Amino acid sequence: MPADEEINVSAIIALEDVTLRYESTAILDSLSLDVQPGEVLALLGPSGSGKSTLLRLIMGFMTPDQGVIRLRGQAVSKARAVLTPPQERNLAVVFQDLALWPHLTVAANLAFGLRSKGVSRDEERRRTVRILDRVGLAGMAERYPGQLSGGEQQRVAIARALVLEPEAVLLDEPLANLDVRLRDDLLELFSTLFHEVGATVLYVTHDPWEAMGIGHRVAVLDQGRILFTGKLDSLDPEDESPFIQSICHHLRRQQAEP
Repeated sequence: MPADEEINVSAIIALEDVTLRYESTAILDSLSLDVQPGEVLALLGPSGSGKSTLLRLIMGFMTPDQGVIRLRGQAVSKARAVLTPPQERNLAVVFQDLALWPHLTVAANLAFGLRSKGVSRDEERRRTVRILDRVGLAGMAERYPGQLSGGEQQRVAIARALVLEPEAVLLDEPLANLDVRLRDDLLELFSTLFHEVGATVLYVTHDPWEAMGIGHRVAVLDQGRILFTGKLDSLDPEDESPFIQSICHHLRRQQAEP
């Protein structure tokens, strides 16, 4: 199945022929991928497929051995070189562990990044009130993370990313530690929220159902290579890739459940 698509010059994020090796092993292998303005692209892959490594490359925490990474057409990393440092890339990331500041209130957690950008206090309050309302946490601005449920903490982490109004938001398995019912509720909230604010999102997950529920497109990553990009319902269950076969089986089983 074709792995790579031609990179569109309008892409917010573009990876062109990116390779990263550890000793003799290719962690990412000649990988090309793009995320368009306002698009939610789900990156679906099993553990160890290179998903989190790809996010670290985009953020600028690592450099590729080969290829180019672009933001809005500008090269920000190339082979063994960071051209634009992480703090200047205008990206926001939500990791699986959320990384909320436990000693700061919800409002202060959201304001932390805004102050580093020089946003005025009035603008800070306006953005904070608006995004907390959108994620269903109006009235919780003065609570601390330890006073919130797991789902509420997840909403704070998403709000903290979106309040920065970044070029793109990168999410690394954000719902992995939540129970199924809460995960489904948050997936619906995130989908609506990303659409409302017009966010450009790269959403990493190992769960095919989650990827299909959140992504305008899904990129399937396995063993460092993109095997497929598009809608999961167009996957071929007879594909030679065992991982693609397992995705098709998983989706059939999910769809058969009441």
